[in-house]
Amino acid sequence: MRTQPRYGSHRRTARLVLPLLAAVSLATSLSVDTARAATLNIGIQGEPASLDTARIGGTTWENDVLGDLFEGLVTLNPGGEYIPGAASSWDISDNGTVYTFKLRDDANWSDGEPVVAKDFVLAFQRLFDPANGAVYASLFYPIRGAEAHTKGEQDAPELGVEAIDAKTLKITLNQPTPYFPTLLAHIAASPVPSHLVEQYGDDWTQMDHIATNGAFTPKSWVSHDHIAARKNAEFHAVDDVALEGVDYYPVEDRSAGLQRFRAGGLDIVRDFSPDRYQWLQENLPDAVHLAPQLANYYFALNQRDGHPTADKRVRKALNLAIRRDVIADKIMGGVVSPASGFVPDGVGHYDAQTMPGLDQAMDDRVTEAKGLLDEAGYDADHPLELTLRYSTTEANKRIAVALAAMWQPLGVETQLINAEGAVHYAELAAGNFDVGRGSWVADFDDASNFLGILQSDSPKNYGGYKSQPFDELMTKASRETDLAARQKLLQQAEQQALSDYAVAPIYVDVSRNLVNPKLEGWEDNALNRHLSRWFSLKAD
Repeated sequence: MRTQPRYGSHRRTARLVLPLLAAVSLATSLSVDTARAATLNIGIQGEPASLDTARIGGTTWENDVLGDLFEGLVTLNPGGEYIPGAASSWDISDNGTVYTFKLRDDANWSDGEPVVAKDFVLAFQRLFDPANGAVYASLFYPIRGAEAHTKGEQDAPELGVEAIDAKTLKITLNQPTPYFPTLLAHIAASPVPSHLVEQYGDDWTQMDHIATNGAFTPKSWVSHDHIAARKNAEFHAVDDVALEGVDYYPVEDRSAGLQRFRAGGLDIVRDFSPDRYQWLQENLPDAVHLAPQLANYYFALNQRDGHPTADKRVRKALNLAIRRDVIADKIMGGVVSPASGFVPDGVGHYDAQTMPGLDQAMDDRVTEAKGLLDEAGYDADHPLELTLRYSTTEANKRIAVALAAMWQPLGVETQLINAEGAVHYAELAAGNFDVGRGSWVADFDDASNFLGILQSDSPKNYGGYKSQPFDELMTKASRETDLAARQKLLQQAEQQALSDYAVAPIYVDVSRNLVNPKLEGWEDNALNRHLSRWFSLKAD
């Protein structure tokens, strides 16, 4: 965490650098005077599954929307650094397991009700309720009792989230977790308006009921068209918010997104087709933002009974035959790097690992792949038949076609199936595929955030990978407080998964954004998260 701890005689007190926050707020306040009050139009990559943080699907575009609508105990500044959010400060016990948060006195919901500690307690209770099947519950397993409650264990200990009083929240962890405060900036750790949940139950997110505590609050949602949000007059820093509102438009067709951006219909497009990068550099250089990002692009390999990819020999053969450099250079325009492992290079306190066999010459890899499929019982009379699912973008389609072509010399017959984002990920979650396109953008800078989705009980473990040695290494790493020892355990865990050919990693991604040159407050950052509260549009 990018903060400076302050030590007392009886306890450690961690406070974020408030002068930094003040400086950012001042800069934003000054920009309000010279900016035009405007509604920002953002082209996001898909439609959120829900505005209920316990029912989100785990997509990057949900971060775009819910990150503007809700504020957790911790939030992000324009550069992606962690700063106080709904909490003004917190104390950490000497043993590093108890966090006591003081909520802002001026933190309110958009309906005027105060944000209270009970709102966070209820949010975490709902996150760990097995009935909700929250995809991000495992991210918060460091909290005492969180894992047991999520798994519905009868003897689960009391959940370590407690309201001491209206404005004081205590969170108790299983063991010291130095990066824990960074988790609290995740949208899944946002509070819920307990007064509305008690009144309306699961219907609290309906447009005529919902209240939010972020800089903006939703006013309408036209499915598959747009979500309209307007400035939240009750937000504690409302005077520093320049925009009057934000409209979010699902744009899965990258070409259509570019056209709308050029026509002035969108101020931000949260992705563009990499094969247009050179053209964009030549024609819209001031709008193009390409930046390093902690993210990967991979294909899940279904290891459930009845799928050919349940055979390790098949998974290895498919991996060996993939020409990742061709995909990175020819299809992605050289803006990404080929991946030989699952955890991207550049993650803190970690050395990138390599999948066994990928260091061989390509001809040798193809020869070995053919032998593996022959050994698995596939030949010209009994070819390997696969279904490959991908979400609808031009780049995804071209990569899927390329994989089918790369596997064809092995005698593999690949059926390509595409769908829009929400449907695609629902099919992956249901296990209706052999090979399925996936990606992961880091929620925080740690290898466990990537490897955690391969644990056997993770909802994001689309391929159903199950390995007792891998799970045990991940469990040991979660309990290890020595950084060097923890790093070694995580690296061993990844090497186990790579040796099992659990997935097919393709490339390490970068963030690709189109940003209106008149927009102020945008800063590229490794998390590729950008809160609209920091933005303003210069007057024409």
